[in-house]
Amino acid sequence: MNRRNLLVAVGWLGAAGLAVLVGLAAISVIGNGLTQPETRPLSAAEVADELARQVTVSPSAAVGAGSRPAPTSSPAAPTVTFPTRAGTVVGRCAGSRPEVVSMSPRQGYELHEQDRGWQDDDAEGEFRSQSDGRDRVKFEIVCRAGRPVLVADD
Repeated sequence: MNRRNLLVAVGWLGAAGLAVLVGLAAISVIGNGLTQPETRPLSAAEVADELARQVTVSPSAAVGAGSRPAPTSSPAAPTVTFPTRAGTVVGRCAGSRPEVVSMSPRQGYELHEQDRGWQDDDAEGEFRSQSDGRDRVKFEIVCRAGRPVLVADD
């Protein structure tokens, strides 16, 4: 009986040791791919360069189910970031037509309505408080002299 218990204990210790070694080998193989210099984060300047090089929008970047992808505008169309008390809106002008590029609500707010302006001449939206829904910030992007301007109703 003692010999049997000893063999079981040695078997379990051997299996546990083997499992640890296999786990360490796997982590080493995976870790080599994760810690190489090729996977370093991009700097802000590198991100800006990459974004400036992209001219087209892929169909997978469409804004929600059933909507069309954003039309591409000329690379020279300036985008302007507008902070509001409820979130941030990025807009641009495609000719004389305003477009909302992105809308990001602040913590505690949600995007309630949106019309990005890609299908008509309206580019507007509304941020609404998540707690009670009464605190709202409506906004509209308009084009003045070819530049986007935010009109917000705080």
